[in-house]
Amino acid sequence: MSILITGVAGFIGFQVAGRLLEQGEAVFGIDNLNDYYDVTLKEARLARLRTHPGFTFRKLDIVDRQDVAGLFAGRRFDRVLHLAAQAGVRYSIRNPHAYVDANLAGFVNILEGCRHSQVGHLVFASSSSVYGANTRLPFSERDNVDHPVSLYAATKKANELMAHSYAHLYGLPCTGLRFFTVYGPWGRPDMALFRFTEGILAGKPIPVFNRGEMIRDFTYIDDIVEGIVRVMDRPAAANPDWSGNSPDPATSYAPYRIYNIGNNRPVKLMRYIEVLERCLGRKAVLDLLPLQPGDVPATTADVTALGAAVGFQPGTTVEDGVARFVEWYKAYYRVGGA
Repeated sequence: MSILITGVAGFIGFQVAGRLLEQGEAVFGIDNLNDYYDVTLKEARLARLRTHPGFTFRKLDIVDRQDVAGLFAGRRFDRVLHLAAQAGVRYSIRNPHAYVDANLAGFVNILEGCRHSQVGHLVFASSSSVYGANTRLPFSERDNVDHPVSLYAATKKANELMAHSYAHLYGLPCTGLRFFTVYGPWGRPDMALFRFTEGILAGKPIPVFNRGEMIRDFTYIDDIVEGIVRVMDRPAAANPDWSGNSPDPATSYAPYRIYNIGNNRPVKLMRYIEVLERCLGRKAVLDLLPLQPGDVPATTADVTALGAAVGFQPGTTVEDGVARFVEWYKAYYRVGGA
């Protein structure tokens, strides 16, 4: 198959591309290589992908309507994995227009490309952030998610609605994946695990929001990749039992599905830090701070639907996952003689 991955130099895109290339798939990757975080890390990811003969890369910004249209006009893709987006809850408060451009206008460009070239399946990144003010745990895809607490979350909810409209109007099979706190080797430097590791090794205080009273469904990258690959091979289909009298938000009369991908093993933030301290062999200096605007105190994923659909449920423990991240971090940044 020919597979397009947007945001291929990003954390998840890079890992999925590597897995697909190892399986013998042809992967065409695009990325604008912006400087939201360290571009050299993105370039290092791309360097590894370029060792595969089945990989093609083009620097392209999904916000550029003409470039995206030209991409789809020039090639035929069997599957599209759309991961390119402006990420980050807190950054959306400081720079909202970046989210409107990339997450809304950019997504329309991808949808248009998919429908005009009759892509067989569009899989796109949503987020656990869409659950917003919801407090009933675990979060289910069948819950109402109309109360976002950040613009980032609002754009991800909008992506789900936009995808459904294209599934309805054009029969484009669309599957949205709500990721829950992804971590692991080659991760994003703006995420907590990266920042905690940097701070602890430097002997600097690490920011701990909500004074540590946070619970997260930390999900290891290999589990995310496995879930994505399985979902890509299962194009969304109409639910024959769907009813407009009692609408199920996770399915539709159109070829449309929403799945959570989370570990389903909620972990307290302080426990996460303790595991990291043990792996690094150092104690953290904690800077206890209040809950930040846009954040939520707890996330837990109901992954029943994902398991029923593709026969897989994430299960890597934080003890194993954090240890693998630390091993990679020390080798990549040559810390402690690695």
